[in-house]
Amino acid sequence: MREITPAGDPVRPFLNPVRTGLHLWRQRHLVRQLTVRDLAARYRGSFLGFLWSLLVPIAMLAVYTFVFSYVFRARWGVDEEHRSLVPLLLFAGLIPFNMFSEVVSIAPMLVVGNASYVKRIVFPLEILPLVKLLGALVHALVSAAVLVAAMLIARTTPPPTFALMPLAWLPLLLLTVAVTYVLAALGVFVRDVGQAIAIVLPFVFFLTPIVYPPEAVPAQLQFVPWMNPIAHVVDDARRTAIFGMGLKWRAFAINTLLCGTLAFGGFLFFMKSKRAFHDAL
Repeated sequence: MREITPAGDPVRPFLNPVRTGLHLWRQRHLVRQLTVRDLAARYRGSFLGFLWSLLVPIAMLAVYTFVFSYVFRARWGVDEEHRSLVPLLLFAGLIPFNMFSEVVSIAPMLVVGNASYVKRIVFPLEILPLVKLLGALVHALVSAAVLVAAMLIARTTPPPTFALMPLAWLPLLLLTVAVTYVLAALGVFVRDVGQAIAIVLPFVFFLTPIVYPPEAVPAQLQFVPWMNPIAHVVDDARRTAIFGMGLKWRAFAINTLLCGTLAFGGFLFFMKSKRAFHDAL
C-alpha cells in the first residue's frame, strides 16, 4: 500500500533531493505571498509599522555599543583607537544568530498555530518554515543595512567583501530550516517543545562566540565553539563584513554540505510526521 500524506503526496519520492527541490520550487509564488502577508500582519495596527524592523536593530546596536564597549570590555585584541570596532563585531555576529533564533523560537507552534490548514483545506504545510525563514531573512538584511550605516558613522568604510556576508549566512539558513522542520513536527505531538526551546536558545547563544572572541575561550577548550555550526557562520560574517577578508571556503563548503544534509533530513522527518498531524490536532 502506498503511503500518502494529507496533501495527497507520496512520501517515498521525496527521498530524491531533486524531487524535493522541485516540489518546493513549485510553491515559490505561494511562499512569497504568505511571506508578504506575514510581514504585513506582524506590524498591522502599530503606529510605526514596518519602521520597527529598522528601529529595533538600531536600538540593539546602541545597547551593545554601550554595554560591551564601556561596561564589559571583552578581550577582542583591539586598541583604544579601534574600540569602535567592538560593537560592530558584536552586531555582525548577532545578525545571523537573531535570524536563527527568530525562526526557531516559533517553530514548535508553526503547525499548531495553523490548525485550520491541517483540518479544513489541502495545504502544503511544508512551506510554513520557509515563510518564517524568509521573513527573518528580510529583517537580517535590514540589520545588515544598519550595520553599514554604523560603519560609516564610525568612519569605517565597508570593505568590498561585505557583499559576501549574506552568502556566509547560507549554512545557517539551511540549519534553521532543518531545526524548524523537526521542531514544527514535534510541536504537534509534544507541546512541551516550545518551553524547552525557550530554555535551550540562551545556552546556544552563549556557547556561540558572539559577545566574546573565540580566543577568549581557554586554550584546552577552544575546539568546543568550532563544533557549533553557527560559530563558523558568525566568524565568516565578521571576516567578510568587518575585516575585509574572504570566506574560509573549505570550512564554508563543509559546513554548507553538513547543514544542507540536515535540512533535507529535517524535511523528510516533517513529511513523514505530516500524515499524523490531522489526528494529533
